[in-house]
This record gives sequence, C-alpha cells and structure tokens, in this order.
Amino acid sequence: MALYQCAQGTWLENFNEAVKDISQEDLHKVRPDLMWPDTFKHPPFQCPDVDMGPSPSVPTTVDRVKAGDIKVIAAMGDSLTSGIAANASTILGVPIEYRHVSYSIGGHGTFQDVITLANLVKLFNPNVLGPAPTWTMNGYPATVEETGFNVAVTGHNSLNFSDQTRSMIDTFKNYSAMNFKEDWKLVSVLIGMNDICDHCKNKTLFSVDNFIGHMTESLQMMMDEVPRMIVNIVQILKMDSLREVTLPTLGCQLQKSFCSCLVLPEENSTELAELKDLNREFQVRLEKLIHSGRFQKDDFAVVLQPYLTSTELPKLPNGAVDFSFFGPDCFHFSVKGHEELAKGLWNNMFQPEGEKDIIASLTKPIELICPQKDHPYIYVGPRKAPPSPSPTPENSAPQEQALLTLMALVSFLVLFSY
Repeated sequence: MALYQCAQGTWLENFNEAVKDISQEDLHKVRPDLMWPDTFKHPPFQCPDVDMGPSPSVPTTVDRVKAGDIKVIAAMGDSLTSGIAANASTILGVPIEYRHVSYSIGGHGTFQDVITLANLVKLFNPNVLGPAPTWTMNGYPATVEETGFNVAVTGHNSLNFSDQTRSMIDTFKNYSAMNFKEDWKLVSVLIGMNDICDHCKNKTLFSVDNFIGHMTESLQMMMDEVPRMIVNIVQILKMDSLREVTLPTLGCQLQKSFCSCLVLPEENSTELAELKDLNREFQVRLEKLIHSGRFQKDDFAVVLQPYLTSTELPKLPNGAVDFSFFGPDCFHFSVKGHEELAKGLWNNMFQPEGEKDIIASLTKPIELICPQKDHPYIYVGPRKAPPSPSPTPENSAPQEQALLTLMALVSFLVLFSY
C-alpha cells in the first residue's frame, strides 16, 4: 500500500540541477563530524516517580491520555519530517530520506540508539504502531512497510497538506493491525516553511491567508473523521537564522536551491525584512487558529507546541555556528539536530498551556522531563467554552412583554404631551 507518491523528479530534479557541475570527488567528500558512530549509546531515560505503563483502562476522553496509552504514532510535513539529509555525510546522501531517525517519527533501534518522539513513546508502549523503520529515496514511491506512518513528503507546501491528511486517514482506516475506533493516535505536524521559502515566487499562492486556509481544512478533516487523536502542531521555526549556516563549501550552495527567497536577499534589504515579517505572521496566525479552540472535542485535540518559535542556532564556544547540527547541504538538520527537536517536542507535550518551554538556543542540550506524578497525561489545552444558548420562547416571553409595555408607555406620553 503506497503512502505517498512524490511529484516525480520535482525536488530531485532541482537537486540534480544544483549539483550537475560538482565533481565526483566533491560529491563523495565525507564530513567526519556528521558520521554517527554505531557504538554510541544514550544513557537510559526513566521516570521512576511515574507509572510508565498504560492506564488501567483505555481512556475515553482526550485529557486523560498518557504516553503509554498511545497505540499509534504518525507524522506529517515536508523534508524536515521526511528526514532529508539527516544521516548524510556527503552531498550524494542529501536526497536520501532518513525517515527512521526523523525527530517526530523515527523508529530506528531504541531511545539509546537515537532520540526521537517515537522512540520515547516506545519506552512507555513498546508496541506502538507507526514508527518509521528505515530510509527511503526521494522521488520514488514507498510502502507503509518502509515509511511507517511518516506520510511527510519532501518539498510539500501547505497547499499539499490536505493530500497528506487524506492519505494518512485512508491508511489508518485500512491498516488491519489498528483498531481505528478505539486506539489513541498521536500525530505530529510541521509544515509551512516551504511556503515561506517560495513566497517571493508567488505571493498570492503562498500567502498567510492561504496557509491558514489549508491548515484549517486539513485539521477539520481529521477532527471529522478520526476518533481518539491528539495532533501536535509544531510551531514554524524562526527561519532567518538559517542564513548563518554557510561555509565556503559546494554543499552549502544547495541552500539557494532549497530556499532562495530566504538565502538570496541582501542583508538589511527590503526583501529580507518582508520575509522576516511574513515568517512572524505565519507564526502568529497559526497560534491564533490553534488557540481558537475550534479543534477540540471529547476525543480529539489539536495542540500548538511552540518550543521552536524563536530558537537561535547552536553555537560553538567561539561563537561560530555548530555545523554538526546540519547536513552537508547546510540547511536540513542532521541526526544531532533532530534529537534536540525530538526532546523539545516531548517536553512541550507534558507542559501546560502558558508554561511550555520556548527554546532560546540549541547550543545547550535540552534536558528531557518526565510526566508529572500528579498529572501524567499529555496536556491538550483548555476546552473552548460552549456558546451561550439562544433564548427559548419560554424565557424570551417576559422580555417581549416588557418591551411592549415600554412602547405603550412611550406612546401614551407622546399623546398626552399634545
């Protein structure tokens, strides 16, 4: 069963065009700082004060779901979620989608092998369905056995989000190992950055209004069709910082192909100022949409996880950018970067609204937190208050009678004055 089908060659053709004049020697040149040692292991992560298993009975409301209650995990988005270049050490490795180490859905090994949200959930429910088991190649169709429930598509804008949503829902409904109605599902979404990268090419198509419209349509589709679901919406990154990720290398030239509207404008130019304002408007409007409460009901919630809202780049002690967080293209995160994104997302899930961490910088490693002993559940935000009931004929009658009496009195006084 195919989960996605890239527009054949679109992203890959751009990549091939960008590297066509690079020599074979340079294409194969290895960056040793990006090679992930096979023998490396993270120390175990345990929460001794919290029951790390599922609830005694399956929760029936979204505000009583623990990590151990999650039976299905999925992810949606663009090249960041598909894992482009995440484990690449050469330019030739950039088109590989390392889905198995993607921050929100990677299922490679265990938590000690690579920190992802899926591997964190596996500590609480080892049988969770959906973690991505392996890598795929951009531009080629893949099956659910290869992608897991990582339905992200490299190069997608928000205008493609409804297609991903439809694909995910249909896959859920047809996946025999899942109890579609009863299983609790956790879906993480990060999309919209390509809208900003492409905005200068078509300011109408990639407008803020269109972005919010696409998000609204897709979230409504999920709420209407999928029971027992929590949706993490990861706030869009502060993208202008990526302009600092530049080296005099051929790989770094790929930035111009991936996000020309961000990379090409001169410093202090009107074009760059416009893009920064656009980036912030995307964030503000997305926050307003999610905090409206329209995507909340007894067994469904959409939660904004804001930890990347204003995050600055990781730096070395000398103040230079730490390039070990980025792939050979100087644009997409390496495994090291994905792990920090995973930890920030996990922490936000167990922090209440108004107390969620905003990561100032990735320079200092993020410390994982445990669910609270007195509130071991995933925070899903306050419910939207139900609208006030319209007046019924019974309770509106006295008001109508009072109005008639007042009108009669005014008429009497007018007549009497003559």
